[in-house]
Amino acid sequence: MPASIDNNLPGSELSIGADTALNVIVDAMDKIKESGIASKRCFVVETMGKNCGYLALMSGLAAGAERIYLNEEGISLEDLVADTKWLRDSFAHGRRLFLAVRNEKASDNYTTDFLARVMEEESHGLYDVRTAVLGHMQQGGSPSPFDRLMATRFAYRALNLIDDELAAGTDGSSFIGIKEGHIRSGAMSAMPSLVDATHRRPRDQWWLDLRSVVRTVSDELRS
Repeated sequence: MPASIDNNLPGSELSIGADTALNVIVDAMDKIKESGIASKRCFVVETMGKNCGYLALMSGLAAGAERIYLNEEGISLEDLVADTKWLRDSFAHGRRLFLAVRNEKASDNYTTDFLARVMEEESHGLYDVRTAVLGHMQQGGSPSPFDRLMATRFAYRALNLIDDELAAGTDGSSFIGIKEGHIRSGAMSAMPSLVDATHRRPRDQWWLDLRSVVRTVSDELRS
């Protein structure tokens, strides 16, 4: 049964715990944004997720972030030059709040603190910059109703699979996941083919298609 807040397990579009963590992150981002309403401020928020940017992308979309940095895309110097120019120009034309979200492993060298320092240095007094590393608070909290219901569905399917194995006198092993809203199972022998072992995440990450939404929104904000 897939259980990880990072949502980085193969064989399932969602894992138990990811929705709860996402709710915690978005709630924290909403509060962070509220704290900056009275001033001209840029926030750089770091989420967990290891090499999987699910939490960063989904929370950034939900919280209305202007920029999201993912491990899957990395960060380049050209990115930072363009982003800081966009940031400075937008505040010069009346912006009062900017939210950037960074997956904790988006880059080894372009850290959350480094991004904030670059943005602050290039602000020319138009805004100030604050960082928020949410840390292990993302692993706490009561499970969301969605996670509770999904875990119950997984457990029910798992018990049925065990019952089938016992009835047949076999000892096969299976993984369980959710795909397009339905609970699916597969043989554990197929699991290695689904894994990007180098980055410890699934080869197929459905949510990456949502990057186009982020780009579209960002382009609208830039124009």
